[in-house]
Amino acid sequence: MQDDLVEKYFPRLRREQLSALRKLKIRTARDLLYHFPSRYERSGPSAQIAGVSAGAEVTLYGMVRKPDVRKTWKSRRPIAEAWLEDASGKIKMMWFNQPYIAKTLHDGMVVKARGRVSGAGSKVYLANPEIDRTPVNPEEMHDSLFQQGRTLEQGSTLDTELYPIYPESQGVSSLWFFHAVKKLFETRVHEGLSDPIPSDIRERYNLPALTPALLLMHAPRRPADAAAARKRFAFEEIFALQIVMQKRRRALQSERALPVAVNRAALEDFIASFPFPATAAQLRAINAILADFEKPHPMMRLLEGDVGSGKTAVAAATAYLVATSLPVGRIAGALQVAYLCPTEVLAKQHFSTFVSYFRDHPIPIGLITGSECRKFPSRVRYEESAKLSKPAFKKMVAGGEIPIVIGTHALIEQSLSFKYFAYAIIDEQHRFGTGHRQKMVSKHDIQPHLLSMTATPIPRTLALTLYGDLDLSLLDEMPAGRKKVITEVLAPKERERAYVCVRAELAKHHQVYVICPRIDEPDPAKELALQAKSVKAEAARLKKSVFPEAVIGILHSKMTPADKEQAMEEFKKGEMQILVATSVVEVGVNVPNATVILIEGAERFGLAQLHQLRGRVIRSTHQSYCFVLPETTGPSTQERLRAFKNAQNGFELAEYDLTLRGAGELAGGRQWGVSDIAMDALKNLKLVEAARAEAASLIERDPELARHPELARRASLAGTALHLE
Repeated sequence: MQDDLVEKYFPRLRREQLSALRKLKIRTARDLLYHFPSRYERSGPSAQIAGVSAGAEVTLYGMVRKPDVRKTWKSRRPIAEAWLEDASGKIKMMWFNQPYIAKTLHDGMVVKARGRVSGAGSKVYLANPEIDRTPVNPEEMHDSLFQQGRTLEQGSTLDTELYPIYPESQGVSSLWFFHAVKKLFETRVHEGLSDPIPSDIRERYNLPALTPALLLMHAPRRPADAAAARKRFAFEEIFALQIVMQKRRRALQSERALPVAVNRAALEDFIASFPFPATAAQLRAINAILADFEKPHPMMRLLEGDVGSGKTAVAAATAYLVATSLPVGRIAGALQVAYLCPTEVLAKQHFSTFVSYFRDHPIPIGLITGSECRKFPSRVRYEESAKLSKPAFKKMVAGGEIPIVIGTHALIEQSLSFKYFAYAIIDEQHRFGTGHRQKMVSKHDIQPHLLSMTATPIPRTLALTLYGDLDLSLLDEMPAGRKKVITEVLAPKERERAYVCVRAELAKHHQVYVICPRIDEPDPAKELALQAKSVKAEAARLKKSVFPEAVIGILHSKMTPADKEQAMEEFKKGEMQILVATSVVEVGVNVPNATVILIEGAERFGLAQLHQLRGRVIRSTHQSYCFVLPETTGPSTQERLRAFKNAQNGFELAEYDLTLRGAGELAGGRQWGVSDIAMDALKNLKLVEAARAEAASLIERDPELARHPELARRASLAGTALHLE
């Protein structure tokens, strides 16, 4: 069925239509049938012109007849008018003071018209209706388009009481898809498609077979029909994704990893040297990782932890164990760890944190970013790190002289090789595509153990789907003494309350973040409507008229690496009291003395992002404060910010966000190649768990899917979308 759509079914498509279909990745008849409606409009009697009544909002489908322009008798106002005709009758359409509309219509074109029925009795008309034009050729339209009740198979008709509304692209409208899908159904192409879900699984979960499900999806008579079809196709997509993940898990279990010597006594001593006691949740996560190290195949684990829950300490403890393990058959040297960070600021901070943890343990630690390479300890002074050239640094890593390497994307460069690469740690996993993870773990023939970490709480359904090949560990406990951040949402007139708190905290020698949505002020000539505060202007305003005695600095993504580092160092050392920044400080920045954060234009940030920003002031036992300062206060903004204020933790907030806005903000559905239907399914934990269990069971029985070729094809498509195959 490869690329059969145009050649076999629609040979007269225009260039812009072909381009639109390619953009939507529709090349085959099957692709078109899997282009599902995003919603439905209830038709009822108004689907037929004969059934309309005055005052009703209707959606009508028909042919345009006699478009023209005339003027009213008294006021001489121009009116565009035309007739809309279907199999049941015709109705006049009128557009007042819009004569140009008549020029956009021509006799015989097929349209969808949506509007209010005005007038009375036999003189009803559609007033100023919205017109959806379609480029369907008359010969492709079929006489049955507006005829009710043509049977396609026993008990099913394509004609519907709910009209499907399809996702569009420039060149093809929703109405074009309506006609195109209808044509495919009338040629019965859907009856020849193989079902990727095995029949026993369909029966177990009461899912319709493929053919009736397609009919229910495109032509439901009731909302329940569409819901049943969506459930089936949601299961199909999640099931295909889980097949990919389970195949990866099975393949991984056939790989071998470099053995890690688990010296629990030495590890306990290392953990005891931390400047804080480890939480029970941290110890559980560490023990789960140790158990994985003792297995012959590589670990694949996701560590979820709320902001400030101590993921870096778990990473350091397990990295210590690896970096003190001898390679097999060697009396010297050590296994190596690579710690991948999404930003240079975070990489340098983790390097600094690791140096503090390892200061009393003679293990070299390296840092590699786009701008510099460093090694701890320095040959001159043990307590400091030394700057190295990139070639010298890479040579030391390749020779196994640096057991722990922390860095940004520079870690993935092909020119950087490890001698005994045993353990990969990826921080803020969601900021890297799956392709980055694949590059990280495939740098050598022997697969390293992998620990992915995220401080962006992920609902369990999303974690089971997008990270279905990983085992999960959860840090659901905060270090002792941490107080909940006091969060307030303030209207513009209440801003002074935040400033009063800031002055009080500055008097205690504490520090403050001010977050702005943009870096520079907009060009008034180009962006009159955009009132978002900027870092540069807000820093100047605060210095001039609000906190003239404070030392105020700025931090944003357009600064040079050296300037960023200087700003962060000054803030960490307390030389700067207020840091005005963009969301560049969202992830990982750790300044325990900072106790207040003001978030300007808060409605411009996602809930997960707001939670990350609030986490900047939960790094100590001091009471901390978060002031949320939105520029607009519409109902949806109020609801979201109220949820942000009241959430007890990030996991609660993530579940709320999934319900309110879908999974896109949390995982980026477009980035992952997951459809809207699958994203909706992520709200259904039972469905996801069932799909995962069935996939694991099937792969155990049929690892190569030899008995399920259609499922193999479907899983391959899912793997391609996820960049896994």
